[in-house]
Amino acid sequence: MLDIMQIQEILPHRYPLLLVDRITDMEVKKSIKGYKNISISEPAFQGHFPGHPIYPGVLILEGMAQCGGVLALKSSDLTDEEMKEKVIYFMSIDNAKFRNPVRPGDRLDYELTAVKMKSTLMVLEGKAYVDGKLTAEAEFKAMIVDK
Repeated sequence: MLDIMQIQEILPHRYPLLLVDRITDMEVKKSIKGYKNISISEPAFQGHFPGHPIYPGVLILEGMAQCGGVLALKSSDLTDEEMKEKVIYFMSIDNAKFRNPVRPGDRLDYELTAVKMKSTLMVLEGKAYVDGKLTAEAEFKAMIVDK
């Protein structure tokens, strides 16, 4: 649905902090699905943890948040040009839980559902999976603001 080049037209993030490789499904104002392929060459693995690489939970949350940012911007009434002048600020991350580790070679699937959406404010429930197994979940609150 959206490849990495299209995602970069929406989000300001770039390597090494662009944590969504592809959007696979999106229902505007309702839900989004995307993923990130986890490679051993991820910078985080240099120190987390040598000899036992585990993808950091905070990066899983950031990837979900970025996926939610795509949903928020695409669900807004902004034109593509107006979207370039906006950014998403996450206001809170609540009830974050980490269920299973994510390792090099995994495909980390993100699924987010809009709980509430009002003009520039949104609440999302997010879950991350590897091979259909829940790895993390959280609730995100975010706002679209001017750059």
